[in-house]
Amino acid sequence: MFEYITAGESHGPELTTIIKKVPAGLKLDFSELNRQLLRRQGGYGRGGRMKIESDQAQITSGVRQGKTLGTPLTIRINNKDWQNWRKIMAIEPRKAEDKESKEEGRVSKPRPGHADLAGAQKFNFRDLRNVLERASARETAARSAVGAVCRQFLAHFNINIFSHVIQIGEVASDDWSARSEQFKTDSQQDLKAKIKDYFSQVDNSPLRCGSKEKTREMKKLIDAWKEQGDSVGGVFEVIITGLPPGLGSHTHWDFKLDGQLAGAFMSIQAIKGVEIGAGFAGAALAGSQFHDEIYHQQNRGFYRSSNRAGGLEGGITNGEFLTIKAAMKPIPTLSTPLHSVEIDTKNETTAAKERSDNCAVPSASIVGEAVAAITIAKALTLKTGGDSMAEIKRNYNSYLEQIKNF
Repeated sequence: MFEYITAGESHGPELTTIIKKVPAGLKLDFSELNRQLLRRQGGYGRGGRMKIESDQAQITSGVRQGKTLGTPLTIRINNKDWQNWRKIMAIEPRKAEDKESKEEGRVSKPRPGHADLAGAQKFNFRDLRNVLERASARETAARSAVGAVCRQFLAHFNINIFSHVIQIGEVASDDWSARSEQFKTDSQQDLKAKIKDYFSQVDNSPLRCGSKEKTREMKKLIDAWKEQGDSVGGVFEVIITGLPPGLGSHTHWDFKLDGQLAGAFMSIQAIKGVEIGAGFAGAALAGSQFHDEIYHQQNRGFYRSSNRAGGLEGGITNGEFLTIKAAMKPIPTLSTPLHSVEIDTKNETTAAKERSDNCAVPSASIVGEAVAAITIAKALTLKTGGDSMAEIKRNYNSYLEQIKNF
């Protein structure tokens, strides 16, 4: 379930994604799907492209009268900027007499940190545009659409996905481990309300940060580095609530859910590091300080006293919140370009300039939510089996009953 493929270039006519198999009978909220696409487009530091695009998902197969059919689900997202690139990105071959346009839009000065040069060497291209158009983070709009479908599926099982930005450049804010201390309560209903309120505040922040003071510092840093012609990276964290124990498996390396999540997050453009739970900081702790002690209550079942494991043990969810951090490098397109080499003449030059963002960490956090939703949806349907929502829910509830009586 939920295997998918995306297609399309950054300045081509559209982005397309096909989800191969979706449970039949999933009712889709189209306005919510488009709301998730809008969330990806926001954030302080975004560039001019987002002023042009207003992403809308158009479903062209797999849904009838608002419900999925269990057949391949196709989503198209038009690129409005295509109108300005019709000649450069034309599908049809150039006419022989159109010599003047031969070099139009051609890129021959690779950007350090981008796929430009390595991709051109791999595919034997003399025009770097053939690489950068697909390597562009514009592709994540399609993945966000898939994630939006998966989120609606997971909501039926009370599984929710949130994110916040915890670092921009050198300015850091509290991560979930520090934040969650203020949410401690004996009431699960009260806990859900506090979490919902916190992430509502995050969604209203221009940098998706939970601290107003740190947000102001982050904005100042972005502005200062932009003034110098520089870009800014950072760190975001994704939190998944409502997961049962037992998703993923210890039995094979490729069944481990932490490995699947790490792969999904590392596949997001510009992500250079991923950690689950305490991650790298946990490596400095003694075992007695790191591992989460196990307790049991009649009305709660098994639980951990802490969550440094980040909700995963042995590649399997353990019932605690699942937390993932991802580090995003600064965007490689700079208004003050770095040193490069022209691929034809081999002369020293400066890198090409393409319109881009100054900071895209808030946007990346939304993409992180999307790939997490896709990965968890796959794991849940693998655990439950079933072709329809009714069957999957029945199997899921039976499994929860098994856990309850364990």
